[in-house]
Amino acid sequence: MLSRVAETIYWLSRYIERAENTARIVTVNANLLLDLPRGIAPGWRPLIDITGANALFERHYNDYSERQVVSFLLGDERNSGSIISALAAARENCRTIRDFVPREAWELLNELYLFAHEELDRGLTKGGRHGYLKHVIQSVQTMTGMLSGTMLHDQGYDFLHLGRFIERADMTTRIIDVRSANLLPHETTELRPFETIQWVSVLKSLTGYQAYRRSEQVRVQRGPVLRFLLMQQDFPRSVAHCLDSLRFSLAKLPRNEGALRLVGRLERTLVGVEPRALEQQQLHDFLDDLQIGIGELHDEIARTWFPPPLVLESSDSTRANTQSQVSAP
Repeated sequence: MLSRVAETIYWLSRYIERAENTARIVTVNANLLLDLPRGIAPGWRPLIDITGANALFERHYNDYSERQVVSFLLGDERNSGSIISALAAARENCRTIRDFVPREAWELLNELYLFAHEELDRGLTKGGRHGYLKHVIQSVQTMTGMLSGTMLHDQGYDFLHLGRFIERADMTTRIIDVRSANLLPHETTELRPFETIQWVSVLKSLTGYQAYRRSEQVRVQRGPVLRFLLMQQDFPRSVAHCLDSLRFSLAKLPRNEGALRLVGRLERTLVGVEPRALEQQQLHDFLDDLQIGIGELHDEIARTWFPPPLVLESSDSTRANTQSQVSAP
């Protein structure tokens, strides 16, 4: 497989996952604000904190109001993490490798991209937002299932798998980090019901509430939720499941030693901690280490299998070794 094709498939998967994740966190935050009284509700800034795009947001917007945050996350093309930007990038990547994905997947992605553009104004309103985001989430889930069920499970699918679970692991750690930092600081009897609502929102951001209740069979509280989202192998959006899926796909690729070592290090970091024993600052440091490790894993994947970065030659930008290949195992 050409390395540029492997890179394109990888980023196609990441952008699709990113669009779904962004739709999820906006939906859940809107519902959370309806459940909490004023003065306790965290507002809309945490969503920008989750994406890590604060500097970009503050260059173009005056405050963290609902209208401005939703506009930035749904339709701002200057934000590479917005739904519109992610779907546009996914569509362009898919267009260049249409021979590698089922035609039905390309058509569905194209339809979703057009829907996201044409219905954006409706999606920015309070009345139309829920339907807009629900359509995005369901379309991406349909596409993910279609690719899993119809795409040839060769090296191309391995890179699709890598992109999906790198993006998912990164978003899971970000949601836990930011949402836990914005929870109620004091466990008083009066505020405890509201704290439970906030932890439920953390689970719902990852569509994990029902799975949590089946798996843990205890009330929603900090320790069990952290353990579930970090370590529950059977939950598809937990960090542990993402790392296990990454290891599975990496094991089938050539020259995988460096990437597998990094996955192993992340898994050992995860196993070596008891989440419920961590104070908030310790939890933040732990999640920060995981995020750095996920970033290093992405860099290792790029160095090993993707073309070198663009090199400027005279007035033109050319990619060196475009025809380099990912050798068969």
